[in-house]
Amino acid sequence: MKTLHAVFDGEMLCPEEPVELEPNTRVRITIEPTEIPQTKAHSFLQTARSLNLEGPYDWSARFEDYLYGRETGAND
Repeated sequence: MKTLHAVFDGEMLCPEEPVELEPNTRVRITIEPTEIPQTKAHSFLQTARSLNLEGPYDWSARFEDYLYGRETGAND
C-alpha cells in the first residue's frame, strides 16, 4: 500500500509525484483532505533584505546605465 498526495482540479485527481503503476491498473482511492500549512507572507522589503544583494552604490540612480552597459564615469 502507498500513500500519495494529489490535487483535485475540479474534474480529476492529479498526483503530485510520479505513480509507478502499469496502465489500466485498478486501484482503490480513499479521500482524506489535507490541511495546507498557513505561512505568513513576507513583505517585499523583508524579502529584498534577506537576499543580501550586492551592487554599486548608485545602482538605483543609474540602473539603466548598468542594464544597457553604458559607461558610468564619475563626472556624469
